[in-house]
Amino acid sequence: MRAGAIQMNASDDFARNLETADRLVREATSLGADLVVLPEMWSVIGPRGLMQAGAQTLEGEAIGWARATAAELGIDLVAGSIVERTAPDRCANTSVHVGRDGEMRALYRKIHLFDVEIDGMVHAESSTFDSGSEIVTTTLGDESSTTLGMTICFDLRFPELYRILAVRGSEIVTVPSAFTLPTTRDHWEPLLRARAIENQCFVVAPNQIGEHPGGNRSGGRSMIVDPWGTVLACAPDREAATVADIDLSRAEAIRARLPTLARRRPESYDWEGAA
Repeated sequence: MRAGAIQMNASDDFARNLETADRLVREATSLGADLVVLPEMWSVIGPRGLMQAGAQTLEGEAIGWARATAAELGIDLVAGSIVERTAPDRCANTSVHVGRDGEMRALYRKIHLFDVEIDGMVHAESSTFDSGSEIVTTTLGDESSTTLGMTICFDLRFPELYRILAVRGSEIVTVPSAFTLPTTRDHWEPLLRARAIENQCFVVAPNQIGEHPGGNRSGGRSMIVDPWGTVLACAPDREAATVADIDLSRAEAIRARLPTLARRRPESYDWEGAA
């Protein structure tokens, strides 16, 4: 299997974002990728009002394009995340897995919302989005029936989520992101490598890059990491399609030689106040 991570500088211009996504997905496919992952909020990104105005339902043009493109190219496409309109005045930050037949296989609504202050800029994702509550795995359309776990951006800081995905059989985890420039610089790679090492899985993590409407800046450095924590591919500092081969037998071999998942002691992990 070959995975592709799509790095974009999205804006509030859906037509431009769609053109970029289409071009880079096709580039990744031309490089042999049969699993392609877009970044977080690839369809629209910016301040609250712009994202609410650009929100779409799952029947909208963004996912319609993803379904048609996955079927045309014969790929598994994780359509990063879109601003999903769930009700007239409500939204979710939603990642959609589209199979090689163009059908929606799974959707994941971001559980951990980004309500923080970084370098004097306040990010209040909960003012725009409702949080999800369901942990989601899905199956890729290849002969090996590979299990894929779905996460989004800020989820990366919550190792409990990734351990559950691993225990549920995830061999690959996707992390479509719009990691800020400061946190990309200092935290992005260590966190990605840690999640891969801890859970002995591949991590495919496309990130946004550059400045977005409202002044927020994303840091790029989209990565594909193997279960040993080795960075197999890292995007250049521009919009790009980055690909790497995923050898699932490597994950099996690492889990056999270093069986940390098999030697978990969940009966010992219950402590007062854990919730």
